Amino acid sequence: MTTQDGKKIDEAFEYCANITNQHYENFPVASLFLPKEKRPYIQSIYAFARIADDIADDEKVDSQTRLQKLEEWERMLKECYEGEPNHPVFVALKETVTRLSIPIEPLANLLKAFKMDIEKNHFINFDEVLQYCEFSANPVGRLILMIFGYKNEEYFKHSDSICTALQLTNFYQDVAIDLEKNRIYIPEDEIVSTNYSEDKLYKKQYDKEFVNLMKIQVDRARELFYAGSGLPSLVDRDLQLELKLIWFGGMQVLKKIERKKFEVFSKRIKLHLLDKVLIFLRGLFYNDLTKYRRRSIWDLT
Repeated sequence: MTTQDGKKIDEAFEYCANITNQHYENFPVASLFLPKEKRPYIQSIYAFARIADDIADDEKVDSQTRLQKLEEWERMLKECYEGEPNHPVFVALKETVTRLSIPIEPLANLLKAFKMDIEKNHFINFDEVLQYCEFSANPVGRLILMIFGYKNEEYFKHSDSICTALQLTNFYQDVAIDLEKNRIYIPEDEIVSTNYSEDKLYKKQYDKEFVNLMKIQVDRARELFYAGSGLPSLVDRDLQLELKLIWFGGMQVLKKIERKKFEVFSKRIKLHLLDKVLIFLRGLFYNDLTKYRRRSIWDLT
């Protein structure tokens, strides 16, 4: 590698780091708890996904144009694997996937999810929601594991459960925001079975039927967190704390939704400083998340 090539790669990783640092996330992205040498790889993947997500969400642009832009982003992804990319995100991404032997599939699946965001705004049942999460969320966890050298299917299965739970948690935080975009991620059949309705949902009508509907969603997301709770114990310490912080972060959001009695219309539920302190302490003191109970001394806070 020439000095010029090295400079180009360094600048590309810096470009991705700036994108990562400019965006708020509830859950840590390439945080300081991760080894310094791994952060640029995570940031390159985050930048790739962030730009694609912004394309899909740009409602100032018509859907056909957004799809065309995503197809161009997908072409650049293929070029990243087959040739020499020019865009800084793909320069950094090529260095990442080459060094770590990461296949194109999980990255391509993320683009499938962003296309679905444009083409599909309702889900008939929970199986359809799971299929969306398979593309939108699960690839992220698998990519993180691969960055740390894990390519075991058992690990991927645990990761999929956590990532799907995180995606669902984000849906429940953003019910009101998604409605403004004409998107509903709560299954239609469950809206009907709880005697609620899409009409009431669009009117942001908060009643006992909505509470029952949301309780089903939140309980299921929590069970998925528990289904993946064994993952931190399987990985080495360089990734373990980060996974625990993400896990406890998602669980804390669900808890806050419950404490607000599932009223998610008026204000988006976020993690504040005290929440983050408690999450950090839990991450330090709990080594086996499978033994973390739904009711403990931490639930008094």
